[in-house]
Amino acid sequence: MNIVVIDAQGGGVGKQIIAAVKEKFPQMNVVAVGTNALATTAMLKAGADGGATGENAVVVSCRKADLIIGPVGIIMADSMLGEVTPAMAKAVAQSDAVRVLIPFNNCNTHIVGVQNQNMSFFVSEAIKTIEKLLTSDR
Repeated sequence: MNIVVIDAQGGGVGKQIIAAVKEKFPQMNVVAVGTNALATTAMLKAGADGGATGENAVVVSCRKADLIIGPVGIIMADSMLGEVTPAMAKAVAQSDAVRVLIPFNNCNTHIVGVQNQNMSFFVSEAIKTIEKLLTSDR
């Protein structure tokens, strides 16, 4: 299974995701893909097995992914202070991979029905979702 974690800005969300995924599923291959070098570096330090940076890295990684994890902004062009390009958002949205998206209200997008919780809560919920996906037939 090829898990791709995508993040932007400082990579803090991706860092938390990778640490939690590697703790729960240490055997999984986790690739960190940042929209910038700072995000990629933070995710690599969290234990990713490999990493890449930039628009083309997002596009290529999405083609090879079985599972894509990241903040909901990775599917919205120009989100995350403009770091998510239209090509990146399209690659994530059109990927055949299963997507696990973490709600994040800093993209001027509010997802109705989502609880107002801290990032640790959402990362924990994402790990539970991934566990269910890995043990079911989807």
